[in-house]
Amino acid sequence: MFPKCNLAVGCWVWRTTRKLFLLLSVLLLHVAHLEGKKDNQFIWKAGPWGRCSGDCGVGGVQSRAVWCFHVEGWTSPLSHCDEGSKPPRERSCFRVCDWHRDLFQWEVSDWHRCVLVPYTQGEVKPKAVDCVTAQHGLQHRTVRCLQKLNRTMVASEICEHFAPQPPTEQACLIPCPRDCVVSEFSPWSKCSQGCGKNLQHRTRVAIAPPLYGGLQCPNLTESRACDVPISCPLGEEEHTFSLKVGPWSKCRLPHLKEMNLNGRTALDFSSDSKEEVAFKHQSYKAHYHSQHWDVEIGYQTRQVWCSRSDGRNTLLSLCMQDSFPLTVQPCIMPKDCETSDWSSWSPCSKTCRSGTLSPGVRSRSRNIKRIAIGGGQECPELLEKEACIVEELLQPCPRYSWRTSEWSECQVSLLLKQQDPHWHETGPVCGGGIQTREVYCAESLPTTTTQRTKEVLRPVENTLCFGPAPSASQLCNVPCSTDCIVSSWSAWGQCTHENCQDPQGRKGFKMRQRHVLMESTGPMGHCPHLVESVPCEDPMCYQWLVSEGICIADHGKCGPGHHILKAVCQDEKGEDVSGSLCPVPPPPERMACEIPCRMDCVVSQWTVWSSCSQSCSNKNSDGKQTRSRYVLALAGEGGKPCPHSQALQEYRLCNDHSCVQLYWETSPWGPCSENTLVTSLNATIGWNGEATCGVGIQTRKVFCVKSHVGQVMTKRCPDSTRPETLRPCFLPCKKDCVVTPFSEWTPCPRLCQPGNATIKQSRYRIIIQEAANGGQECPDTLYEERECEDIPVCPVYRWKPQKWSPCILVPESIKQGIMGTSEACGKGLQTRAVSCISDDNQSAEMMECLKQKNGMPVLVQECTVPCRGDECTFTPWSKFTPCSGSCEATQTRRRQLTGKSRKKEKCQDANLYPLMETQLCPCDIFTSQPYGNWSDCILPEGKKETQRGGFRVQGDNKECGEGVHFQAIACSDKNGRPVDPSYCSSSGYIEEECNIPCPFDCKLSDWSSWGPCSSSCGIGVRIRSKWLKEKPYNRGRPCPKLDLKNQVHEAVPCYNECNQYSWVVEHWSPCKINNELRSPRCGRGIQSRKIRCVSTANVEGEPMNTSLCNQNEAPPETQSCSLLCSNDCVMSDWGTWTTCPQSCDPHTMQRRTRHLLRPLLSSRTCAEDSQVRPCLLNENCFQFHYNLTEWSTCQLSENASCGQGVKTRLLSCVRSDGKPVSMDQCEQRNLEKPQRVSLPCLVECVVNCQLSGWTTWTKCSQTCGQGGRMTRTRFIIMPTQGEGRPCPTELTQQKTCPVTPCYRWVLGNWSTCNLEGGDCGEGTQVRSFICMVHSSSLSHGAIPVEDTLCGEMPFQDSILKQPCSVPCPGDCHLTAWSEWSKCELTCIDGRSFETMGRQSRSRTFIIQSFENQDSCPQQVLETRPCTGGKCYQYIWKASLWNNNERTVWCQRSDGVNVTGGCSPQARPAAIRQCIPACRKPFSYCTQGGVCGCEEGYLEIMRSNGFLDYCMKVPGSEDRKADVKNLSGKNRPVNSKIHDIFKGWSLQLLDPDGRVKIWVYGVFGGGFLIMIFLVFTSYFVCKKPKAHQSTPPHQKPLTLAYDGDLDM
Repeated sequence: MFPKCNLAVGCWVWRTTRKLFLLLSVLLLHVAHLEGKKDNQFIWKAGPWGRCSGDCGVGGVQSRAVWCFHVEGWTSPLSHCDEGSKPPRERSCFRVCDWHRDLFQWEVSDWHRCVLVPYTQGEVKPKAVDCVTAQHGLQHRTVRCLQKLNRTMVASEICEHFAPQPPTEQACLIPCPRDCVVSEFSPWSKCSQGCGKNLQHRTRVAIAPPLYGGLQCPNLTESRACDVPISCPLGEEEHTFSLKVGPWSKCRLPHLKEMNLNGRTALDFSSDSKEEVAFKHQSYKAHYHSQHWDVEIGYQTRQVWCSRSDGRNTLLSLCMQDSFPLTVQPCIMPKDCETSDWSSWSPCSKTCRSGTLSPGVRSRSRNIKRIAIGGGQECPELLEKEACIVEELLQPCPRYSWRTSEWSECQVSLLLKQQDPHWHETGPVCGGGIQTREVYCAESLPTTTTQRTKEVLRPVENTLCFGPAPSASQLCNVPCSTDCIVSSWSAWGQCTHENCQDPQGRKGFKMRQRHVLMESTGPMGHCPHLVESVPCEDPMCYQWLVSEGICIADHGKCGPGHHILKAVCQDEKGEDVSGSLCPVPPPPERMACEIPCRMDCVVSQWTVWSSCSQSCSNKNSDGKQTRSRYVLALAGEGGKPCPHSQALQEYRLCNDHSCVQLYWETSPWGPCSENTLVTSLNATIGWNGEATCGVGIQTRKVFCVKSHVGQVMTKRCPDSTRPETLRPCFLPCKKDCVVTPFSEWTPCPRLCQPGNATIKQSRYRIIIQEAANGGQECPDTLYEERECEDIPVCPVYRWKPQKWSPCILVPESIKQGIMGTSEACGKGLQTRAVSCISDDNQSAEMMECLKQKNGMPVLVQECTVPCRGDECTFTPWSKFTPCSGSCEATQTRRRQLTGKSRKKEKCQDANLYPLMETQLCPCDIFTSQPYGNWSDCILPEGKKETQRGGFRVQGDNKECGEGVHFQAIACSDKNGRPVDPSYCSSSGYIEEECNIPCPFDCKLSDWSSWGPCSSSCGIGVRIRSKWLKEKPYNRGRPCPKLDLKNQVHEAVPCYNECNQYSWVVEHWSPCKINNELRSPRCGRGIQSRKIRCVSTANVEGEPMNTSLCNQNEAPPETQSCSLLCSNDCVMSDWGTWTTCPQSCDPHTMQRRTRHLLRPLLSSRTCAEDSQVRPCLLNENCFQFHYNLTEWSTCQLSENASCGQGVKTRLLSCVRSDGKPVSMDQCEQRNLEKPQRVSLPCLVECVVNCQLSGWTTWTKCSQTCGQGGRMTRTRFIIMPTQGEGRPCPTELTQQKTCPVTPCYRWVLGNWSTCNLEGGDCGEGTQVRSFICMVHSSSLSHGAIPVEDTLCGEMPFQDSILKQPCSVPCPGDCHLTAWSEWSKCELTCIDGRSFETMGRQSRSRTFIIQSFENQDSCPQQVLETRPCTGGKCYQYIWKASLWNNNERTVWCQRSDGVNVTGGCSPQARPAAIRQCIPACRKPFSYCTQGGVCGCEEGYLEIMRSNGFLDYCMKVPGSEDRKADVKNLSGKNRPVNSKIHDIFKGWSLQLLDPDGRVKIWVYGVFGGGFLIMIFLVFTSYFVCKKPKAHQSTPPHQKPLTLAYDGDLDM
């Protein structure tokens, strides 16, 4: 169907497509593979943890940044990394706060031992011989950050917050290695007398151990054979023989085959377990089982040899004695301690998650089921503890913080009573006081919970809260009440209607006001009335105010004219109002007047009305005012005559109101009470303080008061000024009492309690908000107590021993096989059962008795079954004879021998078998000795009532007065043994009265009254003072700073108004012309007036004494005047000068004017009508400024002693010439006024140091003996403030405890080695417990007493018995320990290298026979630390030379010759040798170690210092030519010159290699000579050249100098 070509193309396309598909599949697989590897290409990386933030303590949070990184190092989006493996971004941490400083600290261990610095690979460690004094080393120490409370380790970052971590390593020096130091050998021991081979030895002891890699101690023993002059004949050597006993075998039980009926065979001593011995049948109980302890009795054996003095064993018959040692004895089969299985682990002590501060602890225990006996393994630890951390599964630990109640009311009385115990309240007090609050610890809620509600939590133990507790008391201030300060009364106003809006009747009121300058303060502050009124008639609310214009002539220039009147309607306040309100008709618009013509009489204008003669009107008189005018010029002919004299004066009534004022008086505002209309708005405030309170009302009473009379009817006073009787107020919120829930009951003891003790548990709650304003009252019960129920009484357990078993011996079959005897007698053991029972005789576990008793009764004891004929029998002991009354008496008891024992010599030995026992009679005589110092003077306990918050008023507890000293006593019986002090004194103390002097405060007088103001005008100072009455002593309150007169001053500014009194003048009288005629004439004359001095405050009052007014400002009473004639020009009086500018510019002029009243008849001009003058400062122009005083001292209210006060400064106005003026002058000029003239201030309250009561006495620091102390402490509640009594330095008191006896079981000394019949060999040493009593230490003054006083004896068999050995003659054995050496310190260059020294002792071996030296033990060295050591130096010592030899030894600085200690490198030579050897003829080796020549020969030396040859000196000449004589031997034999010059040589160097001093001298002298020669040559050869100033040959001089130095 298809063409071929198409088929071919289709096949090609198919093949190509298939190849592309395969290629695409491979690519997809590769991409998938790469995608699969993506997880491994991206990793999380976290940054460092940031700072811990959040709450203090374990509630902190740390965060860090987390990135996703590609493996090649670039950052990738977070989505590329596996979210499951993302590291945490936050973690809890411990946030360190400043107050943690007291909770954590660095703990630093002591420096560890200094160790050599490890050498790196390739470095060569220096050899010990290369060390000179010391080697460099390092020492380390452990540094941990600890929580002080429980001594647990915490993270180091916490302590690093306060202080850097101390270094953990430091460089140090290690002294050079020091070999073991030993003493000199002792003398050789003596050789024994007789023939044969004997050895003698000598020993030395170790003085100091090898240190820092030094050599070990050399052999401490040397032995040598004795020089025996006579050898023993063959076979007749002298020997001694000793019976040697071997060690006891292990204890074992008899085998059954040892109990069969076959014949007897020998016992094999070579093995402890494979003996094949048959015994005849004996009825033997193999072992005895006690009820509880399962004590088994077995047997043990030992070998016996006969040892010869040369160490060889020989026939036993050579050592036979009367009594052969025991070779078999019964023993206790060893049993290990057996314990129960471990109990299960207790719960972890950490029950909550608290961060990483410390892990918890869990424990488990096991009980003893059987104690170890017979030398068995002792009991292991019975209690095991381990740390446990299960943080993930636990809830977060509760966190605790300090909480406080609200502050109590401020109580001034607390402070005043403290300052004066006799103070009693007489009235309201204010100022500084003290307020207190309760401080308690409670659980902290999470932040979210706290924000939701302020929940009240139950109090917990204060020890759970860390950090400083908030203060429980503080100073506070009760504001003092001050009254208002008001201004002076204003002038009386016009008679107005009571209500101008509704005027009624013809009666009204005149009023005057004053205003408040300073408001009242405090609850008792009071303001006086501010408005007074008096009744009046014809009141007017509005009136016309008329002003006149200039008189204008109606026709021409003179004659009748008119004034133009301008009328304005004003209300009672002086404000302009509409004219319709004023009375009708209004004033006329014109008023007639007259201008004098040329010949008319001229009269002046009316003066102003004078002040009113009275301030008010009474029945007898009215107030009057006057005004006047006077004739200026007389009338001429035809002119208008002058008016009559009466027409020149006018009178009018004034102050016609009554002298009795009326005003409103109010009572204080009542309390804020509920308004029934708004009661629904009220709420109750709770502890969270979120509720709002409602609005109430306050009321007060209002009275109308008539001055000087009292209360009158209310209608008499104007109702418009009636004060309000009702005002709204905020109701004080009802505050319910808020108390915490009860705390948890104090826990009852979990463990049982001894006896029938009644134990109570308690709980409490705290008032944190008192009830107020009708809120719910506080409950009465704040403390509850109840008895603990179901407390088990601790049972008392005791040991109950059973009867001893019969004496158990070694089985007869075993004894026959070993000893060949069958008699059942000898040494044995007996056991008994011991059970633990309670008081009610019920059996109990053994562990109960072991807990209550220190030990247990003995289970096994030795016993003896006497053999036939060996035993001694006695009658029973008689009773002790009675005691007499004397303390020295004794009592005895007796017994007697019975039967055949009376004839046995052994039984007659009173030391072995005493027939009488004596003991001292008990004595009740005791003596006491005082012990320790007297205690502090201790006052009797006072009452312990405290105010809220724990604040005590001084005087509640006695701080001074009569007290008692205590001194402890030590009581002992007549034998000097300490006994309980109650035998000597009921209290155990000697008591003595004492007295603590009471503190006496500094006493000052009361303040004097204020002195007068230092200035009568303007600002001054008032001073008051108080003076010292008595100085303080005995820590009394100190005095304030006093002046030289022992006074304290207080100054306040004062101000006296300069115009308190002013001059008042009346009008001038008419001008009285100086002529004799009565008719009026013109010309000059005199006029007079009256002046009087009045109080500025009451100008209308009575005249005052004129001396009160300023005499310099007194106005004149008379003045000259002139009455102008008819033809004179008449001018008016001068007007006032115009005002100058405030700058008082002298270029500015001041002007005044006057006008013409009557012209002249002639054409002459009148006098000038204006005048000018410049404005001159302080002459006619003045500037003004405010003047401020300094701040006064802080002034308190009269009822306050400290606290909030006010300091003031005064403001005055001063003129530029320094004169004080009225404040109006400054106010009128709008000068900038200082803002504050009073400031609140604080007078520091004097608070005496407040202390808590004494705590109860602590338990004695020791349970018994001397040195115990009891202490009690008190704490500072409030430190001293101001000049209060200082806190005492003694906040702790101590007294010595009575000395009670200490009873202790003490191990006695080891007995001698008991070989039980042998002469030498292995034995045992025993010791026992002794009950000792002491009062200081066991090492001083311990005395043995009855065992019952120490209780049960400890059951420790292993420490009461130990093996020992006694060497036989010929044995190699160790010596006894040497004495401890002196305490020696390791020192470098004579300075101590360490604080602890070392002591050493040693044991060495003694060889008695060379044949046994291979079996000798090793020598032993012991070292122990010690204190009080010294530095010793080791110095080589040498004897004098003898034939080129001498003795060299090492000596310690205390003179002891030693071996070791001295440096081997510094050892002097003991043999003198010359190198090279002296081989020249006639030469020999001198003491200096160089070759010299014999006598008569001269040494010829080479240049290298060695001898070249010896030249014979002819005769006695001593030629020295060019040679140096070393020995100077060519001299007469008896000449002493040889000794003088012996050893002379020209040596440039000291023995230590330094240049000798004389060499420097020679060089210096040579140098000076060379300088001199050069300069001399220069000056001789010099040619004078004027231009040459510098010598040309100085450089060669320098070269010559350098060359000299190089020589």
